[in-house]
Amino acid sequence: MDCSAIKLLRRLIFFCSCLLSAQISAQAGLAGVELQIHHVQGQVYMIQRPGGGGNIGALIGDDGVFLVDSLFAPMSEELVRTIREVTDGDIRFVINTHIHIDHVGGNQNLVDLGAVIFSHDNTRIKFLEDKSHFPRNGGSFAPQQPEAARPMITFNDSITFHFNGEEVSAFLVPPAHTDGDIFVYFPESDVLHLGDVFRTTSYPIVDKFNGGSLRGTIAALDRAIDLAGPDTKIIPGHGLEIEDRNKLIEFRSMILDIQSSVYAMIREGMHLDEIMAAQPTASYDSTWENDPGWTFIDFVPIVYYELGGAGRLEDR
Repeated sequence: MDCSAIKLLRRLIFFCSCLLSAQISAQAGLAGVELQIHHVQGQVYMIQRPGGGGNIGALIGDDGVFLVDSLFAPMSEELVRTIREVTDGDIRFVINTHIHIDHVGGNQNLVDLGAVIFSHDNTRIKFLEDKSHFPRNGGSFAPQQPEAARPMITFNDSITFHFNGEEVSAFLVPPAHTDGDIFVYFPESDVLHLGDVFRTTSYPIVDKFNGGSLRGTIAALDRAIDLAGPDTKIIPGHGLEIEDRNKLIEFRSMILDIQSSVYAMIREGMHLDEIMAAQPTASYDSTWENDPGWTFIDFVPIVYYELGGAGRLEDR
């Protein structure tokens, strides 16, 4: 190996070590974050961190605790403490709505407490990859989750839990945020957890690396709107409030309007740089750009290419 190759290798090793250290430091800072638990309705609660990211659903009753997602690993102790504000029951089951670390990072710690982890088949496959992908800020990678964090039980289309007197339904939706997205419905409590397919802090995050799609996002939202009734409470994957069907419709309408605008510009022969300059999201930015890691700069190109925009380098 010549000197230039050795230097390049050293730089790569240094870069990777810096990236890993930064990710470890960022997660370590989460250990002091205080969580809050809010009663949604029936037997369902929402556990939330400041900023409303990675919202957990919790079905709590005589049989114990059923969790939807697990936040970051450093938050597990605080998560358990927060649950203890409501119940001393065991955390029996955890179901992951998708692969991103703010939803699966606490898996191993909860397994150590006796919980069993569930997910869709596609999500477990992502646990087996060498690195985990994050879509924000242009995309980044993190180390693979430990073996103990992997879902023990997976399913294809749907699964039902008979727990705390409810028939909890978890089911796959079209590839939206990722290709392993599931919705969890608590029918007796009439609460729907939509994972990161539904968020109120940003435009939809479509993680193309993990199989997400704009078309699937719209189809998944259609299914949620069809399922939700006038009294259904909805837990968004990211959001500060417990929402309802009207907010879902507002979210979908925003996506469809932007999609329509971008498509019209494509039909007029405009390329991506021209469409970005035209700011097709301008009327929505003040409402849907509350996440600095995902703005119209990230969202519009996904809409453009999925609608058949040109793939030339000058358009990227």
